[in-house]
Amino acid sequence: MANRSKRGKLAILVGGGPAPGINGVISAATIEGINQGFQVVGFRDGFKWLAQGNTDHVMNLTIDEVTGIHLRGGSILGTSRTNPTKSESSMQNVLEGLKKLGVTALVTIGGDDTGFSASQVYRKAAGAIRVAHVPKTIDNDLPLPGSTPTFGFETARHYGVYTARNLAADARTTSRWYLIISMGRTAGHLALGIAKAAAVTLAIIPEEFRGRPVTVEEICDMIVGSIIKRRASGSEYGVAVLAEGLIEAMGEKGLASAIQGGQLERYGNIKRDDHGHLHLAEIEFGRMMKDLVSARLEKLGLKVTLIDKDLGYELRCADPIPFDAEYTRDLGYAAVKFLLSAEAAKFGAIISFVDGKMVPLEFEKMIDPQTNRMQVRRVNVDGEAYECACHYMIRLERSDFEDARQLAELAKVVSMTPGQFSERFGYLVGLKPARQ
Repeated sequence: MANRSKRGKLAILVGGGPAPGINGVISAATIEGINQGFQVVGFRDGFKWLAQGNTDHVMNLTIDEVTGIHLRGGSILGTSRTNPTKSESSMQNVLEGLKKLGVTALVTIGGDDTGFSASQVYRKAAGAIRVAHVPKTIDNDLPLPGSTPTFGFETARHYGVYTARNLAADARTTSRWYLIISMGRTAGHLALGIAKAAAVTLAIIPEEFRGRPVTVEEICDMIVGSIIKRRASGSEYGVAVLAEGLIEAMGEKGLASAIQGGQLERYGNIKRDDHGHLHLAEIEFGRMMKDLVSARLEKLGLKVTLIDKDLGYELRCADPIPFDAEYTRDLGYAAVKFLLSAEAAKFGAIISFVDGKMVPLEFEKMIDPQTNRMQVRRVNVDGEAYECACHYMIRLERSDFEDARQLAELAKVVSMTPGQFSERFGYLVGLKPARQ
């Protein structure tokens, strides 16, 4: 039964890139908020207008308006990457706008950047506004307890697998190779999840390099090695999935050094957003890798048709699968429950679940004061889940070089002697120092 006591005004806003399930959080938080006596409003385009001192871009949310939207992709409130913490004036505009509108509780939906902005609203409001942040990203790279996913990841992987399987069928039919670049700024969860479930030929993620410098040359040789190994077994086709986080792992200088003449601009503009992140989508990483790999294959005398495919934007606003449709209702409901709890008067929090129970994670314990971000949750490359993925990939392995017959077959594909092949590719499996 609805609680008819007036609790003030609850506001909801969305920051960062889209992810399947945003509308589910908005819907559940709105319904529970109204049932608990709040007036609920939504800010359009995240912090964008508030940071400018504009309070006109706000809409009243009712149960009728949000009923059923949990099954739809996108965000009825839009989103933006505006960072209100970049300047004191922007942050002050946000606080004054919230005060002007009578907001006493705030639910933010976003990644670690929006989470930091939300934490600053809580801190600077000095208890006047209770804040709950619902973590969102298809990258699945936020440090939630255990193996709890960020919402949107499972849906993005689900539809990404369908795309990868279709491309694999096309590759097999036409005897070509596809290079898929999967979204994932700093972690390889989405790339690996798609590759493993779709049973593609090869996946390359930044975590497998264990923090050491990554070069474009090494990534290219890993792909070339996979192509050679497939040829040696009689297969002319394949699909490789690369995490876009490899771009940041290699860095701007590393990318430029691999381009003849250093003209990285041929593959896009190097830009950064309000939070200091490289605009990865501005760099045509797939086309660049296709060109570089093709050049290496040509030098080796191999004729291969390579097609690059970026995978990400078509996943972010997909209708959520049942997992995310259910999960986001839990998160929206729990966000309001936290805001009404005694703990919300003591700290702002990130909403998470463990064994079906809501666990609020304090901002101060989750956000690094040095980086203003949460610690990145990376793929555990020491676990059996990653070990299994590697065992079903086709890539050059140490055993390929230790088996004389296999080594000879690999070398034959590129008209080399076994010794020449080992000299050229042995560094990939630790038989010699990495190529510089």
